[in-house]
Amino acid sequence: MTAFQNSLEQKLIEARRTLHRFPELSHEEYKTTECIRRWLEEAGIDIIDTSLETGVVAQIAGKPGPVIALRADIDALPIQEEAEETFHSVHPGVMHACGHDFHTAVMLGAALLLKEQQEELEGTVKIIFQPAEETATGAQAVLQTGVLDDVQAIFGLHNDPHLALGELGTKPGILSAAVDRFRITITGKGAHAARPHLGTDPIIVGMDIIHRLQTLVSRQIPATESGVISVTQFHSGSTWNVIPETAFLEGTVRTFNKDVRSEIRKQMDLLVRYEAASHGAEAELDYQAGPPSVDNDPAWTEFLMEKAKSNGYKVTVLEPSAGGEDFSFYQEKIKGAFVRIGVEQEYGLHHARYTLQEAALLPAARYFAGIAPEALKRILSE
Repeated sequence: MTAFQNSLEQKLIEARRTLHRFPELSHEEYKTTECIRRWLEEAGIDIIDTSLETGVVAQIAGKPGPVIALRADIDALPIQEEAEETFHSVHPGVMHACGHDFHTAVMLGAALLLKEQQEELEGTVKIIFQPAEETATGAQAVLQTGVLDDVQAIFGLHNDPHLALGELGTKPGILSAAVDRFRITITGKGAHAARPHLGTDPIIVGMDIIHRLQTLVSRQIPATESGVISVTQFHSGSTWNVIPETAFLEGTVRTFNKDVRSEIRKQMDLLVRYEAASHGAEAELDYQAGPPSVDNDPAWTEFLMEKAKSNGYKVTVLEPSAGGEDFSFYQEKIKGAFVRIGVEQEYGLHHARYTLQEAALLPAARYFAGIAPEALKRILSE
């Protein structure tokens, strides 16, 4: 390792630890944004003026030519940290339990490495430090600024505790699920618990709706397709001897096929209304569509896999994950691909004890700094 790279590795570790100590929730990443801007400005890297309140879009412009983008996300989660780190979160109830501090440090490193070769670049590399991935609203906010209108290809990453250090995983096509959220409000008729026949019990209605929801995938969706419907909250009542007036359910739907996603939403609306009506109650479905599936462009995915092998990574073809990722919003407008970088840890993402191996930082930064100029050349040659 050269002296420059050794110094860079220490800088990235320090940056990651700073971000980890001071995590911020979605759309509240003000100090995080200040840190990123300062680090970029100290390196002489141009920052594009956008309407974003949080988050940064930088660029390294070489010769006139195509434009590509690299993306990291910067927000944390509302989780109380239990990991035994010397640099643990100082903000109660907030931590980087998904490793976005790692993503930010990786792309900072890529930016610093690309700055060293700016004059040789056959085009421009934009680097997105995106807010609010955890609420699936940040990518859309970046797109709405128009800052990516000239981008011809986009690449992103996520750390993966289930992959070994030195391992990179991806696949062409669908890599993650579409993530939707639903809320169901049931209105019955309250009564004394000793006289349930005088009321309409919303708890019974909710139980039947939950049971029926579990049959949608198995009985309404073709066996060749898949999906998940999970009810994660059920609230009703406030005391032991009163049948309540209302009940509330909440949960998520995960799908990999656009038609299946649409069909489940339609069937849920029918099921909720008619199941409630059969009990003499009313129910309203509030269905909130989240990010679609990450859908990797096959040609760009093959490109990323080839470059990963030449950078010493062990490349693994992954199975689609039911997790969500709002990088997919970029892919609806720009061809690109998403990879997972191994950080080999016992605890999974979003766990209070989650941590990662910092030895993965510099190789990932070198990898993205390496693919950027090659991607520009590839576009020029087409």
